[in-house]
Amino acid sequence: MNMQTKTTPDRVRGEAGLTGAEARARLAQTGPNAMPDTDRSLWQSALEKFWAPVPWMLEAAIVLQLALGKTLEAGIIFGLLLFNATLGLFQESRATATLKELKSQLALNATARRDGVWKTVPATELVTGDVVKLSLGGVVPADVTLTSGDVLLDQSMLTGESIPIEGGAGQQTFAGALIRRGEAEALVTATGVRTKFGRTAELVRVAHVVSSQQRAVMGVVRNLAFFNGIVILALVAYALFLKMPLTEILPLVLTAVLASIPVALPATFTLASALGARALAKDGVLPTRLSAVDEAATMDVLCSDKTGTLTRNALTVTKVHAMPDYKDDQVLALAALASSDSGQDPVDAAICAVARGKAPPEALTVQKFTPFDPASKMSEAAATDAKDAACRIVKGAFAVVVQLTPPSPEATTAADAMQNQGFRVLAVAAGPAHAMKLIGLIALSDPPREDSASLISQLHMLGVRVVMVTGDAPATAAIVAHEVGLEGAVCPASGIPDKIRASTYAVFAGVLPEDKYRLVKAFQGSGHTVGMCGDGANDAPALRQAQIGIAVSTATDVAKSAAGMVLTQPGLYGIVAAVKQGRVIFQRILTYTMNSIIKKIVTVLFLAAGLIMTGHAILTPLLMVIIMVAGDFLAMSLTTDNVTVSARPNVWRIGNMTRAGVIFGLFLLAFCIGLLATGTFLLHLPAKAQQTLAFITLVFGSQATIYALRARRHLWQVRPSVWLVASSLVDVLIAASLALAGLAMSALSPGLVASVFAAAVAFALVLDVVKIPVFAWLDIS
Repeated sequence: MNMQTKTTPDRVRGEAGLTGAEARARLAQTGPNAMPDTDRSLWQSALEKFWAPVPWMLEAAIVLQLALGKTLEAGIIFGLLLFNATLGLFQESRATATLKELKSQLALNATARRDGVWKTVPATELVTGDVVKLSLGGVVPADVTLTSGDVLLDQSMLTGESIPIEGGAGQQTFAGALIRRGEAEALVTATGVRTKFGRTAELVRVAHVVSSQQRAVMGVVRNLAFFNGIVILALVAYALFLKMPLTEILPLVLTAVLASIPVALPATFTLASALGARALAKDGVLPTRLSAVDEAATMDVLCSDKTGTLTRNALTVTKVHAMPDYKDDQVLALAALASSDSGQDPVDAAICAVARGKAPPEALTVQKFTPFDPASKMSEAAATDAKDAACRIVKGAFAVVVQLTPPSPEATTAADAMQNQGFRVLAVAAGPAHAMKLIGLIALSDPPREDSASLISQLHMLGVRVVMVTGDAPATAAIVAHEVGLEGAVCPASGIPDKIRASTYAVFAGVLPEDKYRLVKAFQGSGHTVGMCGDGANDAPALRQAQIGIAVSTATDVAKSAAGMVLTQPGLYGIVAAVKQGRVIFQRILTYTMNSIIKKIVTVLFLAAGLIMTGHAILTPLLMVIIMVAGDFLAMSLTTDNVTVSARPNVWRIGNMTRAGVIFGLFLLAFCIGLLATGTFLLHLPAKAQQTLAFITLVFGSQATIYALRARRHLWQVRPSVWLVASSLVDVLIAASLALAGLAMSALSPGLVASVFAAAVAFALVLDVVKIPVFAWLDIS
């Protein structure tokens, strides 16, 4: 009976590789070994800045102004729209830069066997089934399976594991891995976006989370549009009831629409974040996305990578166990003789570094050195002593070396204890080839950074829960976690649930890049604001998905491009600085947003109340535009104000902010109505003068509200910034000067203007008393 064995075409070809025709056909079918280009043009990014809630409202106002023939007012509003769009363009995301960096990690050229001969081809032309040659110092150009040869593979950028692995026939490795030693041939198994590196790039491309800043702006605009829309409809209905002519109703509606627009809100968010980014740069933190600055204030979970983040990402001799009759120094000295001093092998480099200046038991001269062989799992040196007697020195895996020496229960116990502590254990033996003795054991580890424990302690005091996320084994991860102060359960590597609370586990071990990305989303699904700290390409998707991604100083460019912040100095002090500065920015934006809500609600209600009281519009569109330009944009000086940092993560509670705005707004509305009633019914001001009075009342009342609400404590307990005081003076002087001179409005007497200002000061003191219980009730801090 004839037996036939069925094999795949790739296996049939074996060492011959593909023909040129086959490679071209597969390339046409699967595409190039590269990441897809998804860059957006500058024009696309710019146009997007005009397609959002606040721009829509401004654009509607421009149309209404032009319909009424008010070209000057329309031009001013268009300038405001353009200003907001220009500022917004500066916070364009860096996903494109991330993908470009990921593409650059693929080798430019590769050596492939085509038509039976070795050829240098562009790495982008590699296809599944190609046979490639991997050499010392090269980058693996695609996902491959080794078919022959032995190499030392550094996959830390992909797996996060700092210890290179030995690779022989049958070993899988991935695009982007580095060849630290040796040479091998390999069969290409995946290219482009289908590689492990490519999947990482795709995860970075699709990773996206709506920032809390975006949600806050949308929430404020939504609430204002809903509330003010109802008021405007009621205003129109009442105007029709009074049988006002259409020529008076349209300007009234336009004024109300302008009053509803939080025109400077997006620009204020941008400016506040930019100022925070400048302050963080002094602490060695460079934000790559401005939204990450204020996101740091809301972060309540930090997912920290182990290798290179909590640890040094460098192998170090941690412990030496000398056998009887030998000393630790002698064990290290003999191990150094059986190590390469070239620095290429991280294990040898760690041993040589600590063994400098240490002498072996007797003077030895190395005659021959054999580097580490993955097959034998040992390196060795042939030496001679002072009497020219031969001596063999061996360093390698404990299980292999002990077979060359007499059994030692003591050594086995010591090795087990070290391995249970998460250390990598090597054994050292020496002596005549036929009678070698076990000299001792050496434990290697990647030790924690000196500042990791203190960083975690400070973050816990700030209300931020820190969890370790690593590709290492659970035992090793748990030991490092304990050393840096992370106490808690270790999550099984079997799977990560769709939703998870930060308090459930302290360590997530044995995770892949996809798992880190999924873990961040699981935390976010439970309502957490997540920070992700990492250094390798394996962290890039999670860095991108997290509200605040932080790349440490030793991070690859891939990680830095994906992160929202980059630490430029060793250590992780910058994370604490980012949290504190983020909370400063949050308090400033919170104050501006709350004042914006109050002002927009009160202005529309004041228009309605004024119409009922006087029977005519108490503000013109031009006066409303002046209030928008002078008031809204000068109030942006709140982004420089002195604030108190909260002791817990901040949260955007738009509903509570709106409730606070309504409560405080009722007080401001009562203040405005009271002064207008005084001018109308007691002073009997004419209609034009009533409009001027309404104008300065809104300006002075808004300033009083700013100073009363800018701190969560009494207004005299926190000194305002110089810029805030200066902008307030400019706003008050502009309004007073226009009212006194009668420019764009009817003139008022100096006494009346001064009286309104004095009333505003008294109103600020009253509101300062009211705010304390309101802030406590609504949990605004």
